[in-house]
Amino acid sequence: MGDNDAGTLVARARARGAYPHVVDTGANSSKASTMDAIAAALSFPSWFGRNLDALYDSLTDLSWLPEGEHVLIWVAADVLKRADPKGYLAIHGVLSDAQRALAPNGDRPVNRRLVVLLADG
Repeated sequence: MGDNDAGTLVARARARGAYPHVVDTGANSSKASTMDAIAAALSFPSWFGRNLDALYDSLTDLSWLPEGEHVLIWVAADVLKRADPKGYLAIHGVLSDAQRALAPNGDRPVNRRLVVLLADG
């Protein structure tokens, strides 16, 4: 196991009391399947709209999850990056924006924090 594999990242998150959520779309990654995998990993409500705006709104809400730090571990993100570079950049950008919004000095005053990590595939 390497320092950046999913198992190690999950163990580190749990060790600091965070909630790990693993997203692994496998070898057939697309923008839509990646958004669906994120929604499943974070138990998004049924009203999730399956578009980038809805992804951001859901990521910066997380009110259905327990308070605390939530670590989204995206396994093999490079598969989407190779298959659909624009789709990868769009999702990566939304994840980065949501992470910033939920940071301690972010613009969303919530009791949930989002950390996004890319794991080796």
